[in-house]
Amino acid sequence: MISVIIPTLNEASNLPALLAALAGDGAEGEIIIVDGGSTDGTRDIARRQGVRVIETAPGRGGQLRVGAAAARYDVLWFLHADCRVASGARAAIGRELAAAPNAPGGNFRLRFDGDDDFSRWLDGFYAWIRAKGVYYGDSGVFVRRSAYEALDGIRPLALMEDYDFNRRLERLGPTLMIENPPLITSSRRFAGRRKSAIVMGWLLIHGLFHLGLPAPWLARLYDSTRRRHEAP
Repeated sequence: MISVIIPTLNEASNLPALLAALAGDGAEGEIIIVDGGSTDGTRDIARRQGVRVIETAPGRGGQLRVGAAAARYDVLWFLHADCRVASGARAAIGRELAAAPNAPGGNFRLRFDGDDDFSRWLDGFYAWIRAKGVYYGDSGVFVRRSAYEALDGIRPLALMEDYDFNRRLERLGPTLMIENPPLITSSRRFAGRRKSAIVMGWLLIHGLFHLGLPAPWLARLYDSTRRRHEAP
């Protein structure tokens, strides 16, 4: 069975659809919401659906780590609250892991929900970097608990916690990439931003991460760069 771990911060507008999709897929397991201080009713929505809620400090890396520590099952599946999960996704994880007993984990093919050229470009770009072993938390990363513990889990970084964990996961052996069903992710974080600035910012943050710039500095730089390049 699978423990689904969802970090949240003011996701009342997105969480109901995700929880409904997970409840309707017929798979056994558990769903854990790790909330970082929502003020919009996110926790109440989760509790009304009978979902386990853990409250902790904000910060996705720390929230994911807390959720993983509380999980009961042997497979951990990390999801963003604004993603859309197709029926059969949890069953696909179990099926693929059973067929590849040496695989430590994997992720899903990612599609963006924006109806624009840049979102379609991102679909292709993410497929290209996934072929090179690069992927992020918005692609629905799943991992065997044994592999997660061998890596000492997700680090509570202020930024790039998913990239950091996935790079370490890849070192354990070939990972899986589930083509169908794909995971649909929101394009909302790109709204109002210049496309060239998005790409250059992505390159800058990754370069500085590899040079060892502390994660809190990276987070401040990311936020200031994003605000500076928002379209008027």
